[in-house]
Amino acid sequence: MAHSKGVIPFYDDINEFFASTPFPDRTNDPNLFCFRVNKGEDVKKFYKPPFRRSFYFMALLDGVGQSKIVYDNMNEMRMNSTLVFQAPGLLSSFYRTEYAYGYLMYFKLPCFSFFRPDFEKQFPFFDVQKTHFFELTQEKYREFALSFEDIYAAYEKSDDKQHTVASLKILATLYQLKSFVQLTQQQERLTQPESILLKQFLQLVSDNYIEKRTVNEYAEMLSITPKYLSEYIKNTTGNNALLLIHQRIIAEAKSLVLYTNLDISEICYQLNFSDPANFNKFFKKHVGATPLEFRNQYNR
Repeated sequence: MAHSKGVIPFYDDINEFFASTPFPDRTNDPNLFCFRVNKGEDVKKFYKPPFRRSFYFMALLDGVGQSKIVYDNMNEMRMNSTLVFQAPGLLSSFYRTEYAYGYLMYFKLPCFSFFRPDFEKQFPFFDVQKTHFFELTQEKYREFALSFEDIYAAYEKSDDKQHTVASLKILATLYQLKSFVQLTQQQERLTQPESILLKQFLQLVSDNYIEKRTVNEYAEMLSITPKYLSEYIKNTTGNNALLLIHQRIIAEAKSLVLYTNLDISEICYQLNFSDPANFNKFFKKHVGATPLEFRNQYNR
């Protein structure tokens, strides 16, 4: 059942989570849901405000570059084909159009009761601190899509409420993807060493910006000094680290103002501001208009 964890909705039940979206699909298995999104079908457009969930999420998506899907730090996903891994408890929000399609899989560890690996040790890309994205070529997308379709077909055809075959296929696919992830990360370290810390910082901001607002907090999470982090971000992006934190907050604030009917005061508290006056001042400083003025500009 969805309940408040602070001011951010927290979903412990997979069906409760889906009930908060326009997707009509539901699962009869509380520990597993395999879902296929077809291009142009199911849902045209929707925005899902910030939320957390208690279950794992894995996705293989194509057409993402046109969809403006938002996960964590990215105002828009720049990748067209992507592989996504997210551990429970991380912050997410997204905006979807009819362009994105692929496979979404939600699961809890009891669905692997027949085999209990040390899950986060075996599959470290389910990182409790940040969501992992891996850009794919079309060739790689088609290759992985075969495995995801196999999982989906096993899930759909099963008359076993525990979906044992689908669960087995998920585990087998995860072990296969583990090799791809390790190779990709090794290549990134060799070819883009200067971008790794920036990527880690941005992803940490994305998954923690509601509660953590200072450079010191992120430096501690990265096991470096605040001075080093500040200088690195400035040299790499031309912006200071605090500004990037504020930009992430503003990106979410804009989405909440434009795509929901929440009162400005509700948005203020959902984003963990102390009061509406403080939120209005922060928003106007970065956007040039108050939240209400910004909403009215786009609703004319």
